[in-house]
Amino acid sequence: MRLRTPVCKLCRRKGIKLFLKGERCKTKCPLDKEKKRAPFSLRRRRRGFGRASEYSLQLREKEKVRNFYGLSERQFQRYFQMAEKKRGIIGEELLLLLERRLDNVIYGLRVVPSRRMVRQIINHGDILVNNRRVNRPSYQVRINDVLSFREKSKLYPRLKEMVEKGKKEERLTWLEFDPEKLSARAVRMPTRADVTVPVTEQLIVDFYSK
Repeated sequence: MRLRTPVCKLCRRKGIKLFLKGERCKTKCPLDKEKKRAPFSLRRRRRGFGRASEYSLQLREKEKVRNFYGLSERQFQRYFQMAEKKRGIIGEELLLLLERRLDNVIYGLRVVPSRRMVRQIINHGDILVNNRRVNRPSYQVRINDVLSFREKSKLYPRLKEMVEKGKKEERLTWLEFDPEKLSARAVRMPTRADVTVPVTEQLIVDFYSK
């Protein structure tokens, strides 16, 4: 999905960092400056917190998750319909489906600085799954899938450098990452505890249940 709204505005609107600009969100985030400038109580009044209706809270939660994973409304609805067909709790199943997206998994290796760049790499055919090219960011990663970067890619030397920068970052715990080969293997399926975005998924379920 191509975002047409300034990404910093999306973060300010949700009141949290969505890390849509990757590394820049950690050092040059307007949200950090705003928190230092205004007390929390003033920010609540200015943004309308406390007066929000039940519907607006549900909508805000849904939009927060949708923007975090970079999906269109149509894509997000499709994932919700997929989650409804599963046997588990709908909200959790929705988040786990989103976590297993190939673009989210590659971003979780902390080798590529932003999700937008991850999607470009995938679309260009630079990602291999079990030694086969996969150019769909929506591909669902399964247990024992081996993910790697194509060595002939022009970005490969640069990705090697990014591994060093990403050493201090927390990577996805359900993957085994080999920094030398720039490859990872899914050793288990993600759980609710592996979801990093702060979200109350039941609000999303209530939103679509109306």
